[in-house]
Amino acid sequence: MATTTTNDLKNGMTLDLDGDLVQVVEFQHVKPGKGGAFVRTTLRNWRTGSVVDRTFRAGEKVDRAFIEKSEVQFLYRDGVDFVVMDNETFDQHTVSEVSMGDAANYIVESSNITMLRYIEEVIGIELPASVELSISETEPGVQGDRVSGARKPATLETGLVVQVPLFVETGERIKVDTRSGEYMTRA
Repeated sequence: MATTTTNDLKNGMTLDLDGDLVQVVEFQHVKPGKGGAFVRTTLRNWRTGSVVDRTFRAGEKVDRAFIEKSEVQFLYRDGVDFVVMDNETFDQHTVSEVSMGDAANYIVESSNITMLRYIEEVIGIELPASVELSISETEPGVQGDRVSGARKPATLETGLVVQVPLFVETGERIKVDTRSGEYMTRA
């Protein structure tokens, strides 16, 4: 495992701190008028999703963890787990629902996603900025009800419920922002 100093921290960098795998969300190098410099960080735990603030001395050595990214195809759900296939080696892996996180709301069978692994442990899924999904159920738009900006709930094929404009109907494909979970446009 490679070591780095707190002076070299960058946003998005992954560290192994006392067995916890954390990602640097934000950092700030502080040099007070009196005393030694320090680095104030906000860290997100890959496994639990919890966010903590931690302060390090400037120049303190920390272990850097390297995350392996691989393109996989989602095949099917096996109970609560997800079965994916590596696009290069064709090996199948089982990914827990906890490791999938919110990504479970945006993937359908045969969709390609990026799987993040640390050593052999799957720690997460990286999604594109937006995905196209079909609407499985929504109320029909009422004739004459054209209030500007009016929305109605729509259930997508993955079970996710999003607010869509009144003119969108059941069976249509829409584009959904994976970062916010909001409707973007018709597909």
